Amino acid sequence: MKVGILAGGLGSRLSEETEVRPKPMVEIGGKPILWHIMRHYLRHGLDHFVIALGYKGEHIKRYIVDYHTYSGAHLTVDMHDGDVKTVEPDGQLSESWTVDLIETGPKTETGARIKRITPHLGSETFMLTYGDGVSDVDLSKLLAFHRSHGKLATMTVVHPPARFGKVEVEGDEIVRFIEKPQFAGEHGPQVGEGWINGGFFVLEPGITDYIDDDDSTKWELAPLERLAKDGELIAYRHAGFWQCMDTLRDKNLLDSLWDDGDPPWTI
Repeated sequence: MKVGILAGGLGSRLSEETEVRPKPMVEIGGKPILWHIMRHYLRHGLDHFVIALGYKGEHIKRYIVDYHTYSGAHLTVDMHDGDVKTVEPDGQLSESWTVDLIETGPKTETGARIKRITPHLGSETFMLTYGDGVSDVDLSKLLAFHRSHGKLATMTVVHPPARFGKVEVEGDEIVRFIEKPQFAGEHGPQVGEGWINGGFFVLEPGITDYIDDDDSTKWELAPLERLAKDGELIAYRHAGFWQCMDTLRDKNLLDSLWDDGDPPWTI
């Protein structure tokens, strides 16, 4: 099974970082968030990625092509013919990735990007996510859930993390105050309400029939609305950790979780 990653957006709300690189290359704990996402899929046995490139996509190309240089692997270079061999240091995991890097346009919207990478995703069920969010969602259970209902699309839905502290008031008395953003499940009380699109989709090739062949088509608007109207979009409720990286505040939060030594999106 292949995994599509949408990695071409401008990331304008994180302009402090994205003026010089695409958002998927913004680092958490010294590694691009794209690396964290791909490692999550790899832990579940998924290692073939189709990445939709756009804004500053050359940075992602360079990172993937020169991955072993960045990863700390030992290199042996034959100066006679330029052959380069890599050897992973003892105890370091080797990434068994296959990566297709597909140019989908610098200003293309998400729906059009999906339409342009689907020929590379094959004729079978595939997974899809955004290049700017991490989670501890169990991808094996997500896939089993998708196969159980037989519809075209499964969307992981999550409770939104609160961006501000929460105050609970009875009369004039504050009875509870939560200072920092908290997460569902074992990571603390859930202070966000409702359900939102958390990415981490499982999709059938037939979803392309719902996407207009237009650069301005947003996956999150007409295509998902049409799938929902036809009863082909099913929610997989994830109550565990989920965090996107839309702003510098989000990046700093993820960095702090990594620095604590037990980031909740790792297994």
